[in-house]
Amino acid sequence: MDRRRLLGSGAALGAALAFGGAGVAGRAVAAGGAYEDVCGVLRRVADHWVGAHGEPGDNGWARATFFSGLMALYRLTGEERYLRYARGWAEQHAYGLKGGVATRHADNQCAGQAYLDLYAVDRDPDQIEAIGESVRRMAAGGERPGGDGDWWWDDALHMAMPPFARLGLLRDDAPYWDKLHRLYTHTARAEGGPGLLDPATGLWFRDKRFLPGGIVSPAGRPVLWSRGNGWVAGGLVKTLKALPRTAAHVPEYRAALVRLLRAARAVQRGDGFWNVSLADPAHFPGPETSGTAFLAYGTAYALRAGLVPARDFGPVAARAWRGLVTTAVHQDGFLGYVQGTGDRPESGQPVGPGSTADFGVGAFLLAGTELALLARGAEARVTP
Repeated sequence: MDRRRLLGSGAALGAALAFGGAGVAGRAVAAGGAYEDVCGVLRRVADHWVGAHGEPGDNGWARATFFSGLMALYRLTGEERYLRYARGWAEQHAYGLKGGVATRHADNQCAGQAYLDLYAVDRDPDQIEAIGESVRRMAAGGERPGGDGDWWWDDALHMAMPPFARLGLLRDDAPYWDKLHRLYTHTARAEGGPGLLDPATGLWFRDKRFLPGGIVSPAGRPVLWSRGNGWVAGGLVKTLKALPRTAAHVPEYRAALVRLLRAARAVQRGDGFWNVSLADPAHFPGPETSGTAFLAYGTAYALRAGLVPARDFGPVAARAWRGLVTTAVHQDGFLGYVQGTGDRPESGQPVGPGSTADFGVGAFLLAGTELALLARGAEARVTP
């Protein structure tokens, strides 16, 4: 796929999403070949990462996020090379978690998402023994001091909400979902006093250090980190994909996702990206891939699920995808403009075309697979 085709892919997707919605738009995009082009970009990016990493890496949150995206691409394409690479990584770690089954740290539980994806293919109970035991212990009691405060930073919602939701479904055990909601509620409305969810905007502070009265941007504005909000969007999407529509707290999670996306829509850049600092465009301005990809993922899912109007949010998804494929994706599939690990806009700077990371590639694969499903005119009812 040459650069002209990349540009064409973004333009075709944009035209359809802007005016069609998940049904009409999906048919128009598929007819124009944009679905195949989106899949081509995803393969190019995934294949570059896999080819450059013969050693698949550790089982921490960053690499686990990549494998979550890779398994999404496997489900989309059915291509066995992605499954083999993911399975090899998981087997190298014996489907275990950093910190062992006693861990309560959300980062350590992120690998469980890919293990659950592999279990959905192989149906081997050993694949989810560690993540199952870790979540079971938290759901069953044995509270640490502070009760339900394990998720004290907003990234945790992406790392650990989905395993709680999926294991509750597999085990047909409501306490998993009850514990999930208590942990989420603490993060949103109690952590640091008021909680990390800003009720005025629907955006999220990364942790209590950034709450009003705490850390601000050089211009004195709130620090609402793009990737932090992207982590929340990703966690809500994956949780909603897992939970039955009739589950008790689904309306609350949907509403939180929609409010976040509405706020993000208002500050999207003209080139489709989001700045690292959502409340201060002068605070390390420039394109950034990881936050943009996660927000695009959330937007595409919300469009597929009918949570947001296509006329308003189709252009948001289309601009984000066009920006990503024409600016961040190199000719050989290298994905650039990924902010490095950290907790705020200053982290991992400077961000440029040569900046990449495993979690950023995973976020891109998640966004692209969801957009491809939208383009294909996937079923009206979004299923796990």
